[in-house]
Amino acid sequence: MSTQLWDLLRGAMATKALGIAADLRISEALADGRHSVSELADTTGADPQTLHRLLRALASEGVFAEDEPGVFRNTEASAALTADGWTEFAHLFGSVFYEATGTTDPHTHDETFSRRFGADFWSWLAEHPSERAAFDAAMAGGKDRHADRLARLEWRVDELVVDVGGGNGALLRALLQRRPQLRGVVFDLPETDRNESDFDDRLRFVPGSFFEAVPEGDAYLLSGILHDWNDERAAAILQTIRRAAPKQARLFVIDTVLAPGNEPQGAKWLDLLMLVIGGRERTEAEWRALIESNAFSVTRVEDGLIQASCH
Repeated sequence: MSTQLWDLLRGAMATKALGIAADLRISEALADGRHSVSELADTTGADPQTLHRLLRALASEGVFAEDEPGVFRNTEASAALTADGWTEFAHLFGSVFYEATGTTDPHTHDETFSRRFGADFWSWLAEHPSERAAFDAAMAGGKDRHADRLARLEWRVDELVVDVGGGNGALLRALLQRRPQLRGVVFDLPETDRNESDFDDRLRFVPGSFFEAVPEGDAYLLSGILHDWNDERAAAILQTIRRAAPKQARLFVIDTVLAPGNEPQGAKWLDLLMLVIGGRERTEAEWRALIESNAFSVTRVEDGLIQASCH
């Protein structure tokens, strides 16, 4: 029991250490093989003693490995930091999210992010372009897995798919690669970090706010969007989509469905971050209530994918 408690208590230190390692690009520095701490310190500008202590702690958890005193290499876990948005996730969790969770207040369910940063999370992102770019890159991670899942569904020829809050377009681009008969619109705020060369005749970017209006389409994607908002704001997003959607349109929500009881699930911890930002993770019953109270009929619920249609 004491080990279990200690693992929980030291979690904040592990988060910070991993965030620092990501910001210093240690995994990239070790991509060509083993290096001494002094070499890594010269490359990154870090203090050698502090860097050694950080890497030693991470290596004790399998993130990096110290093969001999002061000499480190990548492991499977640390090498993964260089791909799929993990560097950006580690940066965010080791910096802005790390500080934000310190504002957790058991006396309110309102967002508390603004207490520390002077603005809500989304306004703060808009004011910090480098953090917005990191956030968009982190959100793009894992899109191939989601695209594979979506591609297995039934699609009609020439359907127009609107990815609402689609970021840099990674998910929709991956889906169109798997389903070339589809067309797509990535809809997001104009400041979204994106590469314009990724868009062509089949895929275009439309700027705007999903609280105001969205383009008309045959199918709508909400990938990791609704969990960012409380029920009132999430309902407003769904209502905006429903106003634009034709009668036959479908809705696909890519989000976690919280497991009942005491089942371990990362999203139960992520929910605490959502709490301070102003969002929430949801159970199946909560998802059904949210979606069906806003003019959609839920047709299928699986962890990670909720399907609905207009009614």
